[in-house]
Amino acid sequence: MKYSEAVQHKKESLKKAHESILNGYHIVIVPADTDESAKYIEDFLKSPEKFNDESCKKYSSNDEYEVVSFKKEDE
Repeated sequence: MKYSEAVQHKKESLKKAHESILNGYHIVIVPADTDESAKYIEDFLKSPEKFNDESCKKYSSNDEYEVVSFKKEDE
């Protein structure tokens, strides 16, 4: 999906998500390409506070995105 569609999908996901999901998982927009997505998530996990939704654009070569969730690491 295009970036604007991914933003809307993320907003809807956040509205519907249970509080335990919001507290225990990252919900992020990532490049649709698997390798680009893996690199983005790897970098994101190093410093999540440095990333925002638009950060994924730098990692995408084809302007296609998806919304994913993954468990937050215990701090």
